[in-house]
Amino acid sequence: MKIHQIAAQIYTVREFLKTPSDIAQSFKKLREIGYQAVQISGLGPISDDELVVILDGEGLTCCATHEAPADILERPEQVVEKLEKMNCKFAAYPYPSEVDLSDWESVKQLAIRLERAGSILADAGRGLSYHNHALEFVKIDGRPVLDHLFALTNPSVLQAEIDTYWVQVGGGNPAVWCRKLSGRLSIIHLKDCGVREGNETAWMEIGEGNLDFPAIVQAAEEGGCQWYAVEQDTCPGDPFDSLRISFDYIRDHLIEN
Repeated sequence: MKIHQIAAQIYTVREFLKTPSDIAQSFKKLREIGYQAVQISGLGPISDDELVVILDGEGLTCCATHEAPADILERPEQVVEKLEKMNCKFAAYPYPSEVDLSDWESVKQLAIRLERAGSILADAGRGLSYHNHALEFVKIDGRPVLDHLFALTNPSVLQAEIDTYWVQVGGGNPAVWCRKLSGRLSIIHLKDCGVREGNETAWMEIGEGNLDFPAIVQAAEEGGCQWYAVEQDTCPGDPFDSLRISFDYIRDHLIEN
């Protein structure tokens, strides 16, 4: 992994992204920490043109976006237009809204719709990724739904955006899943998982929890991962401090010299 491949998933700082001015200030802070790329998610109202100006002004690459599920499934052409405007290759389907993942027919229909949307993005030279939570680890016929979704879709049109925290919470092994999805792992969400007082599972800064990130990163690299997005859904204090702690750990312990 190279330092330019580390991105900040800006959902982490969503409370500081309400206005264009907030976004500009927040992006400046992220660049000062050392991030050279961001994944777009959780923004307040802002035009694509204004967002591009802010990104360019801070020297940040938009490595990927999270788009509304309905936009991806029903309006993929508009997603392509947005990605082209931001010179961004990947969009991710963030959450299976209104899909019953315990129902086989619903899972198959979701796979069909993802395949169609992914084909439209692929034809335009872009890529669609699927972002998992823990709920995709419910099993149908002895296999996690996440397994079925990737088995039912073509690797050329549906990539993976593995989320290490949610794989762990779902009972999986993040490094194993990186190997399982080798060749279709466009981006990975690096999130640490630990336990706080009271036996509460919690999001933690990278290196502060218990996930084996050297093994995870090695597996992701072997699988051809292009981007490593740091995300922390909730932080104990200032989320910019959490993103700094994570970045420093990655820089000091996981980056190739």
